[in-house]
Amino acid sequence: MANRNTIVQTIAEWLQPENFQDYCPNGLQVEGKEEVRTLVTGVTASQALIDAAIEADADMILVHHGYFWKGEDQRIRGMKRERLKTLLQRDINLAAYHLPLDDHPEYGNNRQLASVLGIENPRPLGGLVWEGELSEPMTPEQFGRHIAEHLHREPLLVGEGKSQISRVGWCTGAAQGFIGTALDAGLDAFISGEISEPTTHTARECGIYYYAAGHHATERYGVRALGEALAKEFGLTHRFIDCDNPV
Repeated sequence: MANRNTIVQTIAEWLQPENFQDYCPNGLQVEGKEEVRTLVTGVTASQALIDAAIEADADMILVHHGYFWKGEDQRIRGMKRERLKTLLQRDINLAAYHLPLDDHPEYGNNRQLASVLGIENPRPLGGLVWEGELSEPMTPEQFGRHIAEHLHREPLLVGEGKSQISRVGWCTGAAQGFIGTALDAGLDAFISGEISEPTTHTARECGIYYYAAGHHATERYGVRALGEALAKEFGLTHRFIDCDNPV
């Protein structure tokens, strides 16, 4: 068992959210009970995750995608009302960390995705983009199957390039706009979660393979790693709950 504020302070020391200009508030977004015994982690603070956390008797939910995004309707009604109502009625804390969790060199989504995919020598390339090497070169189709096997989701492959892929770049989530960073570095392929209409043309015309591997699928691993570290640090019961999302 640990104090809620101590947990949040520890996460802040690890992730240093003050160093990021983000699209949402990082940290404790909904205040619940002071003492935490059971921590549930998940990608997004959806109603499905909240309900599953209640079943797990959670005192705190820790996510990558929380609430109160810039530009969204500030009124508390509809879906937002129901989510907040459930959290407040059950006195459950909700903490969320967006860009700080993408970027962290140990618990971050980018670092964790490299581990899942077995990419060697993972390192920051620039901004939020990372780069690394495959242990053995693969054809574009082979690498696509490799991604599907490890993420349990078939990626969308577009683009043209070399017959063998060795050097890859990646940035989890909605980071298709960073394909230019991968091109500038001369990488063979770039992985992200989503794809936009211009991405296909860029990949085809500039000679790089692009894998849209799923926003949710690429961002499952950072919050789980952070939850495991907190459980070890404070002796908490921790459960990662993966609510299905095909996107």
